[in-house]
Amino acid sequence: MNDYLYDVDEAQYSFVRVPKLLLQHEAYQRISSEAKLLYSLLLDRVGLSHKNGWRDKQNRIYIIYPIAEVMEEMNCGKNKAVQLLDELEQKAGLIKRKRQGLGKPNLIYVKSFFRTVDNFGERHFLKFENQTSGGLNIKPQEVSESNPTNTDNKKTDINQTDLSFLPGRESKRNDAYAQYEAYFREELEIPILIQGNRSEKETLEGILDLLAETCSSKRKTIRIAGDDKPIEIVKNRLMKLNSLHIQYVLDCLKENTTYVRDMKQYLLTTLFNAPVTIDSYYQARVNYDMHNVHI
Repeated sequence: MNDYLYDVDEAQYSFVRVPKLLLQHEAYQRISSEAKLLYSLLLDRVGLSHKNGWRDKQNRIYIIYPIAEVMEEMNCGKNKAVQLLDELEQKAGLIKRKRQGLGKPNLIYVKSFFRTVDNFGERHFLKFENQTSGGLNIKPQEVSESNPTNTDNKKTDINQTDLSFLPGRESKRNDAYAQYEAYFREELEIPILIQGNRSEKETLEGILDLLAETCSSKRKTIRIAGDDKPIEIVKNRLMKLNSLHIQYVLDCLKENTTYVRDMKQYLLTTLFNAPVTIDSYYQARVNYDMHNVHI
């Protein structure tokens, strides 16, 4: 008979964090729960590799996780262990194995679970586009990576996130605006985000309005962080956003401590950069947590 818990000392227990995205997002429905658990174990090992300085010539962190350890951790046979690793690599693209030869175990690169979601979102939009009549006619193309982390923080003084003044609320709505608004409301799961961030409802509605207004704009260029970028580049980048990116943007807004003089420009820049800055933001958090766990 197991004992009840009264006074819990966390040092007694070893926990593995399973990213909620793996459990909830459509992009990972094809892989088994066991594969998701194994990915979490591999992700946990990344912190140790980071601490030990295990990196290749391209500065990419790798882990060493022999099949025997997978079998032990997952309490399964060799065939099952191999199957789970295959799921993560071939179905989900969450790991990459590199053979060392000479009987040595493979090097395993644990890849970001955000990238699969980004790619899934882009494919989902193309499906949405084919089902929609009217003005949406965007083709995927290479997106400029210039200024990926510049949110113009040095030029801003921030202490507010009230977006009620954002243009578009009183502006004339057209068919293109309505289609983009419907797309972003569904793709970004705005109603769900509002449920989880009730105090940020006005901000989320402002973000939705700004995205629809920007993507339906007839201007040839859009100003981002002081640079005029072609409208198609801006649209394609914004179409990569998903609900996780929006939560990330909310977190960025909350963490700012100074006053933003031009909230629309600041917010548009943060949204534009989100697909290429979110990985480093959350990886830094993971590394921080892993470092504290292994201390």
